[in-house]
Amino acid sequence: MPNSDLSTIAGRLAALRAAMRDRRIDAFMVPSADPHLSEYLPQHWQGREWLSGFTGSVGTFIITADFAGVWTDGRYWTQAETELAGSTIQLMKIASGASVQYVDWLAENMKPGQTVAVDGAVLGLAVARLLEQALAPKKVALRTDRDLLNDIWHGRPSLPTAEVYELLPPYATKSRTGKLADLRAAMSRLGARHHVISTLDDIAWLFNLRGADVNYNPVFLAHALIGPVRATLFVAEGKVPPGLAACLAEEGVDLAPYGAFAAALAALPADGTVLLDPRRVTHGTRQALPAKVAVLEAVNPTTLAKSRKSDAEAAHVRATMEQDGAALCEFFCWLEHTLADPQREPLTEVAINTHITAARARRPHFVSPSFGTIAGFKSNGAIMHYRATEASHAVIEGDGLLLIDSGGQYLGGTTDITRVVPVGAITAEHRRDFTLVLKGMIALSATRFPQGTKSPMLDAIARAPIWAAGIDFGHGTGHGVGFFLNVHEGPQSISPSAMPEPHTAMESGMITSIEPGIYRPGSWGIRIENLVLNQPAESGEFGPFLRFETLTLCPIDTRCLDHALLREDERAWLNDYHATVRQRLAPHLSGDALAWLHTRTEAV
Repeated sequence: MPNSDLSTIAGRLAALRAAMRDRRIDAFMVPSADPHLSEYLPQHWQGREWLSGFTGSVGTFIITADFAGVWTDGRYWTQAETELAGSTIQLMKIASGASVQYVDWLAENMKPGQTVAVDGAVLGLAVARLLEQALAPKKVALRTDRDLLNDIWHGRPSLPTAEVYELLPPYATKSRTGKLADLRAAMSRLGARHHVISTLDDIAWLFNLRGADVNYNPVFLAHALIGPVRATLFVAEGKVPPGLAACLAEEGVDLAPYGAFAAALAALPADGTVLLDPRRVTHGTRQALPAKVAVLEAVNPTTLAKSRKSDAEAAHVRATMEQDGAALCEFFCWLEHTLADPQREPLTEVAINTHITAARARRPHFVSPSFGTIAGFKSNGAIMHYRATEASHAVIEGDGLLLIDSGGQYLGGTTDITRVVPVGAITAEHRRDFTLVLKGMIALSATRFPQGTKSPMLDAIARAPIWAAGIDFGHGTGHGVGFFLNVHEGPQSISPSAMPEPHTAMESGMITSIEPGIYRPGSWGIRIENLVLNQPAESGEFGPFLRFETLTLCPIDTRCLDHALLREDERAWLNDYHATVRQRLAPHLSGDALAWLHTRTEAV
């Protein structure tokens, strides 16, 4: 079991069950969450991983006296089977990361009079309500007042202490005061005097601040309370440098200790009205508000605002894509030369991450990877969120496909790209699957659609060519991407597991991934991913339409194609894309990398 010894996991579960018995708790739930409902968690809140040994970023762990199970979706099944093997913990397969089947399981398996416990500080408000609705008819109590892990997790990691810094012009294209004025205008329209924000990317965006508290995402731990005149940022003391703190104060932003957030909510005037987003705050946050305060529930206005990149931000992203694409050309040129060298040292999946990060680091304004690189050779490519480690990885030798999903954080934007390259000889089946995936990506990339179309409705367009072959894939087609922020951002999501609600509408300026795939467990995985920008298209009697501008600039390996499966319009799209890639990246390259670019962008 990677990262965990089975006897250690057994000991931790035994300690937890003892604590549960002492407190008369019959079931304990550990979500993958922190007080900000983040996707990637500081170590302090990695309780599910510490307790179970399962390292995937999504999963819910439930423990009773005689059962332990992790609920996770198809992206992580193979990984979970490996990491949980030999333990007493069961893998509970669910359809998607948005599924709450564990709520149904608790409702079915708990007996009247029993108690389910979960730390309310990390329990999403929306999930808490589902739990209450499911358990109440069975007269099962829900306790949210204690973090049971604190009682048994000796040496639990402390909260991160990285310094907060300011995102400055030209990359901060709108001032803090301007963003706060827009937010207060939205609050006024809704009738709210105060607004609670806990999601870290919303806070970082609103205040033009960045940090390094969460791996890969340039955010910092904080809550925010926006009032009619001033705003308060609840952040650990010492994290904001004095000069920046003084600047914030001059612009109407006060600092308070991170731990003072709940008390500040409790002190709000009873005749006030508070705006909060029930999907982006925890049960504990809601419980901290005075009972008499009027609460308005709506999507955070900042969530919608930051998803719609300005023209100035889009220009920065285009420039960033050129630098990122040039770095990738240098990397893939090195990779091909290395694989072709018969005298080379063995090349591992771990080395892929080292070299691709080094290539990006040579580019201006690079900050960090935007997520952990996925480099999966042959069967490892079929594990959707695979992570190669020093303890467990493959050597890249022989024949097969190598899938590389990677990204970078730059001051001018966030990148996310997946490419697949052939190693040695590949088969007709490889080519068929690769071409079907490409056809799916082209189908959606070339689509025009009415402005305001609910993003989940677009998912089937990318799947149609793959479905036509009787194949499907177990993840969404696309996710929103931030501007030097989280690589996964809402509210748009091109996914069959997302509900087509009003806030998921596609609007001009949104950046989204398009990444269909085909995965054959034990054999290979294929995913091709570009980022696209919503742009205005024609407007007529049926209203305004949108189109996708492809932002990502990197050749798609035509050596993997089955040319017979491509239609002429698909061939034309690929050739046009490669012509653009060559034109935009050539000025940033020289020598072997430039020659490689010319070779890999030849028309088909």
